[in-house]
Amino acid sequence: MRVLAMLAVLTLIAGPGYATSLTVSLIPCGPVPGEVLAYLEEGLRREFGAEVRREKPVTVPASAYAPKRRQYLANAFPELVAPVGPGRRHLALVITDVDLYVPTLNFVFGLADLRRGAAVVSLARLDPRFYGQASNPKRLHERALKEAVHELGHLLGLGHCANPACIMFFSNTLADTDRKGPGFCPACRRQLEALLK
Repeated sequence: MRVLAMLAVLTLIAGPGYATSLTVSLIPCGPVPGEVLAYLEEGLRREFGAEVRREKPVTVPASAYAPKRRQYLANAFPELVAPVGPGRRHLALVITDVDLYVPTLNFVFGLADLRRGAAVVSLARLDPRFYGQASNPKRLHERALKEAVHELGHLLGLGHCANPACIMFFSNTLADTDRKGPGFCPACRRQLEALLK
């Protein structure tokens, strides 16, 4: 049983094992630590076989701030970048340090806008300091990568997965994020490979 569990974990963390022509533009929004961006660049290259370009920072949209919630509307962040056009070969990923929400949820770790080919990931609730815990850069980096891979998976055409160990499982809580990935389950990996051909 332990051997099967180890094989399942190895399957989930394995990279694509194939070359893609995918390009991901990584766009910091607000004060995003350079170490986080470097970790994401490396992780996204490994997971998707993508070329990752770090772009110039953009400004947090003041108009997206909801004072009563003390959060920013997530939908405004993918709109900060120009639509990357049709197809799934060039995607944009905005990384911000502000807390995000959508009207139907208390918060979101990220959001994908399929129409624009752009997504956003918030570091706010991924950072242990948000919960009054000690700083833990390693945990923050791992969580950020998981959420980035998840949102890019949506942009590439993947839906949510029922497997709680798969990166495409919906994270309703931080415990869900910590439990899953960083890779795709075999079914989602096969679907991703088909989408990227």
